[in-house]
Amino acid sequence: MLPPLASLMDRAAATPKTVALSEGSDPRVVSAALEARKMGLAQIILVGDTSAVEAEIATQGGDLCGITIHDPDNTDLHETCAATYAELRAKKGVTLETAAKLVRDPLIFAALLVRLGHADGTVGGAVATTSDTVRAALHVIGKAPDAAIVSSFFLMCLPADHPLGEPAMVFSDCGMVIDPDANELAAITQQAAASFASLMGDTPRVGMLSFSTKGSARHPNVDKVTQALALVQAAAPDLAVDGELQLDAALVPSVAAAKAPDSDVAGEANVLIFPNLDAGNIGYKMAQRFGGATAIGPVLQGLAKPANDLSRGCVAEDVLAMIAVTAVQAST
Repeated sequence: MLPPLASLMDRAAATPKTVALSEGSDPRVVSAALEARKMGLAQIILVGDTSAVEAEIATQGGDLCGITIHDPDNTDLHETCAATYAELRAKKGVTLETAAKLVRDPLIFAALLVRLGHADGTVGGAVATTSDTVRAALHVIGKAPDAAIVSSFFLMCLPADHPLGEPAMVFSDCGMVIDPDANELAAITQQAAASFASLMGDTPRVGMLSFSTKGSARHPNVDKVTQALALVQAAAPDLAVDGELQLDAALVPSVAAAKAPDSDVAGEANVLIFPNLDAGNIGYKMAQRFGGATAIGPVLQGLAKPANDLSRGCVAEDVLAMIAVTAVQAST
């Protein structure tokens, strides 16, 4: 196991939280749930049909000790969940009758468990799409009171022999906000810095990326990054952040010395902010496929309580890592 993941799991185990997994009968999810229980990472709730969940646990040679099953079709919480969801979505025309049907959706039900305090966070997306997973979180859990936007990041764990020498980095936003304006990019930057600090327990050094370094090119897309930088510096003067930086200037000391010699961040960034989703999505996948990084995410930031997404191509180890991330988020 990579050191950043081991550290995350140690922190999760130190103050175990309750995590609801919305796809509770999926073999990958059950495998991760059993391992999380064994490691003491979290108290686990598996959401799904009781018989299907129990059958999968039995198939994997496990038992229910330390694991709770919540069946949305057969639960004492149904009336409370329906009433809560109807109240949350009343302005969108959702009646109590409609809510009673909708809360049987495992994604919505798991988010309601968090909203109602039965769980500290939720993880989904092994089967459901990202849009459905995020929508449930936004509709039920909602933004944190002080959040300007809900965005996402990937925790990129680098191989031990990687030339950058960083154990892990945060890439944001690579999974949610398609084309942020300067204000949104500034909010994403501050959220990503806070996420790095809370998950890694280290000081963030934030590089705001562009195809230009310190005025080497002129374009409205570059202006957006520099405007966002000014907003971040005004709002968080103690944060180590700089831009606009090309990727090599943000990461490679020799390039930084030539292109941005007066920067305190260039050449040493551990948080990378991408100017749009095109760049972010391509960037994290190149780091994963070409650079050998392990990508954990997309992890959501800016919500009132943790709710996180999985790739539909995930394996049990990915689910386990996301349980740990969610538990640590809930502890900070």
